[in-house]
Amino acid sequence: MISVLLADDQDLIRIGLRALLESEDGVTVAGEAADGLGALELARRVRPDVVLMDVRMPGIDGIEATRRIVADPELTGTRVVVLTTFELDEYVFDALRYGASGFLTKDTPPAELLRAIRLVAEGEALLSPSVTRRVVREFAHRPARVSRPHPRLNTLTEREREVLGLVGEGLSNGEIAERLVLSPATARTHVSRAMVKLGARDRAQLVVFAYQSGVVEP
Repeated sequence: MISVLLADDQDLIRIGLRALLESEDGVTVAGEAADGLGALELARRVRPDVVLMDVRMPGIDGIEATRRIVADPELTGTRVVVLTTFELDEYVFDALRYGASGFLTKDTPPAELLRAIRLVAEGEALLSPSVTRRVVREFAHRPARVSRPHPRLNTLTEREREVLGLVGEGLSNGEIAERLVLSPATARTHVSRAMVKLGARDRAQLVVFAYQSGVVEP
């Protein structure tokens, strides 16, 4: 059973999400919060598998709540999916940087939302290659940034570092395999090893590490 915490300051949004999730086998609503601080406190109590987190809420916003949830050692099994009104909301990259497993727009079709919750609960990142590329482009147009190499970047092999750069460019495992003339399974293994060595929670955070470390230049 996948437990989901709903965090949104709009009652109608929460009611709609609850109705959808409660109609789905294998999914249960662990609780609701109308602000970021409430989401954080409730997450610590119920330890949900997934938090659907709105961005703009009273008190601490969804970005700060995401940061605190991801940083909490007692919530290592909790994944956060940020809900945005616009696909390239200015806060999306910050959410990913703080450890969100991805993002959804509020007009996402119900079937896709349910599929997304299951994927994230299984540890997958909710970032399709096309969405990754859009996030990357948004990041590239921000003011000049200073690279902050990951402290364990030098533990990667040359091939793993190359794969990290391709993940940062938004390539899927299949595209990485084709680019490097590898089997898809081998490409997947390199991605997995890079995630383990860098301590990335999921593919979304791996993209962030690639850009912050200067492995990929916008």
